[in-house]
Amino acid sequence: MKFFIDSADVNAIREAVSLGVIDGVTTNPTHMAKAVKTSGKSSKDVLKEICSIIDGPISAEAISLKAEEMIAEARQLAGIHPNIVVKLPITEDGLKAVSVLSKEGIKTNVTLIFSASQALMAAKAGATYVSPFVARLDKVGHVGMQVVEEIVTIFRNYDMKTEVIVASLTNPRWVVDAAMMGADIATIPYETFEQLVKHPMTDIGIEQFLNDWKNASGR
Repeated sequence: MKFFIDSADVNAIREAVSLGVIDGVTTNPTHMAKAVKTSGKSSKDVLKEICSIIDGPISAEAISLKAEEMIAEARQLAGIHPNIVVKLPITEDGLKAVSVLSKEGIKTNVTLIFSASQALMAAKAGATYVSPFVARLDKVGHVGMQVVEEIVTIFRNYDMKTEVIVASLTNPRWVVDAAMMGADIATIPYETFEQLVKHPMTDIGIEQFLNDWKNASGR
């Protein structure tokens, strides 16, 4: 399973990369707006800096809503760096844009997926990745991981090449569930990475070992 960090904060990305487990990055307009405001840099320069930190897929989201405008924006984003993957929403215009861009060799990540049927449509249109959102589904009474399981099963049934990025993973248990289901990628906020590493029994064990050593050595 691949791990992406869901952030446009270059400091958080650098810290996550130092753990040696990061394969890529996903951003969105909210992340980018915050990064631009904090750094004082343009969104293009922020993306360039992210691409310099990690050699892997970097998702950058188009904000246009019409297919023709999405396509034009996607071409500009893809021109920033070869690793840029263009995020597009699962709408009819988004599918039209994905169909065109896939034929041009531009990688796409279809986002805001909340059903298996949406993911199937995106894959058929030629999406490189689909991003089902787990936490948002759970907040409205659905079981987000069930949707992920359906998507993974469908893609396996038909040997679809589109990869599944499980998104909105604010609970470390969801990361394990996604891995057990065979999802290709989990995109995770930095805070969740910290939770994945920590366990209270580990802290207790370290404290016990150090105390035992201190008592035995007289230090």
